[in-house]
Amino acid sequence: MAHARRRIWGWYFFDWASQPYSTLLLTFIFAPYFSEVARARFMAEGMDATAAGAAAQSWWATGLGLSSIVVAFLAPVLGAVADISGRRLVWVWGFSALYIAGAAGLWRLTPEGGELVWALACFGLGFIGMEFATIFTNSLLPSLGPRQRIGEISGSGFAFGYAGGVLALAVMLLFLAEGAATGRTLIGLEPALGLDPASREGTRAVGPFTALWYAVFMLPFFLWVREPPAVHRGVRLGAALHSLGAFVASLRHRLSLAAYLGSSLLYRDALNALYGFGGVYASGVLGWSVVQIGVFGVVGAVTAAVASWLGGKADGRWGPKPVIVASILLLTCVCLLIVGTSRDSLFGQPLPPGSRLPDILFLICGALIGGAGGALQAASRTMMARHTAPDQATEAFGLYALSGKVTSFIAPALIALVTTLSGSQRVGIAPLILLFLAGLVLLLWVKPDGEERAVS
Repeated sequence: MAHARRRIWGWYFFDWASQPYSTLLLTFIFAPYFSEVARARFMAEGMDATAAGAAAQSWWATGLGLSSIVVAFLAPVLGAVADISGRRLVWVWGFSALYIAGAAGLWRLTPEGGELVWALACFGLGFIGMEFATIFTNSLLPSLGPRQRIGEISGSGFAFGYAGGVLALAVMLLFLAEGAATGRTLIGLEPALGLDPASREGTRAVGPFTALWYAVFMLPFFLWVREPPAVHRGVRLGAALHSLGAFVASLRHRLSLAAYLGSSLLYRDALNALYGFGGVYASGVLGWSVVQIGVFGVVGAVTAAVASWLGGKADGRWGPKPVIVASILLLTCVCLLIVGTSRDSLFGQPLPPGSRLPDILFLICGALIGGAGGALQAASRTMMARHTAPDQATEAFGLYALSGKVTSFIAPALIALVTTLSGSQRVGIAPLILLFLAGLVLLLWVKPDGEERAVS
């Protein structure tokens, strides 16, 4: 019993260790800093402020989309290879190295903006490492406990991970990330370790800090988590591809799984885009600083931690499907509010000059995105676990990653396209509403209890 609890806690530590990539880099610190740097560079090249903001958002969307394409096409194959070989943890080690190298490389993006392509490449490398490591870690979920406890374990893992994200974000805001105007952190200090605020070294340290955080806090995972008993057969690509082909072919007889993969393909794409563009939106539309966006991130991460834990409890009692439906509906309403809010108007109605209502509303949106998004991710992981078996879980979660990434370039691409055509970052968020609603419709064909049998 003690060994089983320690194994579960070791598994939780992956979420704790890896969450800062999403919290600090994808959403609240590096993404808006990249937007600031890119916008300043484009304005120096002659663009006006609106066009420069739209161009910065398009660059970020393109980089994120290309990284997602790599994950989409390799995830199912790697998952099948891992299941055939009977080994998963060795893959976690390998992709952890990409995570660390990519995050550390972000230090080179200086305020002059001469390293935009390098920054996107490093971000993409770390993003790919994080996503692939997550696939192999998620595949261990069905072996962590009995079926009726999987939802609670998944929700608690996400809650623990978000708590780690909150702590990491707090450290950045209090001691490292400086405001562009003041050169001071949130509590009025100069960046720690003698970092130069004029060169934005405090904010740029987010990359190395994220890499170090992951390296340290993955130690419990590697010390306490052992793979389920399996026959190690070596890497056999041909057998893996045959198994993957059989898995995909079986979908025509498995309506619930096929519908769920299609649904999650859409709503997780929209959710990831909300995470990826929230900070960019706050910077470009509302003019928030990196420090302000970081505070916004703390609010979102705290609500995500609480909602993930509560969502896990609800999942354990009523199953994952009601949690998924409620979360999608809430996130759709949030998108409508974001599209309707600008610095000087609310759904077309003018606001008084200097009104703080847009800031308050976006802060509320951040709390809702964090809460609903955390519960949605935890319940989604549970629903996938209900559609597979432990000995085929990596292949199944590889296809799950494919369903989350094969069109993940679509949301960033649509945002980039609509932003470019409309010239408005606010209107550019609108396609996410359709993605959420389409995912909700497909859930009609998903069995609440998933499927008992293994993939054949």
